[in-house]
Amino acid sequence: MKTVIVLGAPADQGIPLVAALKARGLAVTAGVRRPGAMATTVHPDVPEVAADLFDVESLIAAFSGQDALAMHLPFEFDRARAATMGRNIAAAARAAGLRKIVFNTSCFVAERDLDLSAHDGRRDIERAIHDSGVPYAVIEPMVFMDNIIRIWSRPAIVNSGIFAYPAAGTLKISWVCLQDVAAYMVSALLHEDLIADRIAVGGPEALTGAEVAERLSVAAGRPVRFQSLSPDEFAARMSELVTGSRDVQPFSIYDGMAKFYRWYNDQPVSPVALDAVPAARLLGVTPTSFADWAKRQDWSPVKVPA
Repeated sequence: MKTVIVLGAPADQGIPLVAALKARGLAVTAGVRRPGAMATTVHPDVPEVAADLFDVESLIAAFSGQDALAMHLPFEFDRARAATMGRNIAAAARAAGLRKIVFNTSCFVAERDLDLSAHDGRRDIERAIHDSGVPYAVIEPMVFMDNIIRIWSRPAIVNSGIFAYPAAGTLKISWVCLQDVAAYMVSALLHEDLIADRIAVGGPEALTGAEVAERLSVAAGRPVRFQSLSPDEFAARMSELVTGSRDVQPFSIYDGMAKFYRWYNDQPVSPVALDAVPAARLLGVTPTSFADWAKRQDWSPVKVPA
């Protein structure tokens, strides 16, 4: 395996993946919708090729000459469009003669449809990859630690000592950092004989919100307390930060996140808590603890413009 095309390379999940691939000596090409997308990233040297998820011929051209495909995909709240993406990628991978596909689902995926379009669309994409005839592995991360340093979470932590999240107080989560997800993906890619429908990955411990706050307190050097938000309130706050309005539009990313967490919170056993050992042993990755990840982050207060 020498050449890899990455779909989603310029995004948060793609950046550490590109770094991990390059560190293993693989030649990386970014399949992008917008030309020049890599120029503003920390990997401006990565060559780009046009890749339209809704144009099979575009994908065939992008995949041609590549050994493998590694990807994460945008959440699509129209299930039919998600299924189309999956079929197009599968058809192009088969036509281009790829030797391996590694797909990062970017979220927990249940063994059945949940009547949540973004989630169920992930299952359709998985099915298309499974049926493609191309060897594949699916990496299923639980919840990203890096969500906590995003605009909807970090300012409240550093300025007010509040970790506000749409998790019920009893919900345990196996938080996983993006660097570890990238490591799992690269390992799955290089294990050329490994074919896996879904490998669930997470951190070495499943934590409640209060336990996360305890670790954030140590990393930040000041008290942080957990505030359990309702999924709807969390979605409204996210919408307000980005759009200026608390009105959550149907089928928006904010609406989708609220639906995911509403379902998580309603389950008698947390679906996003797992034993990290099997995947770690299979793929030779040592999962990063939340405390170690938190120590590496910048918890300086956010300066408010005058």
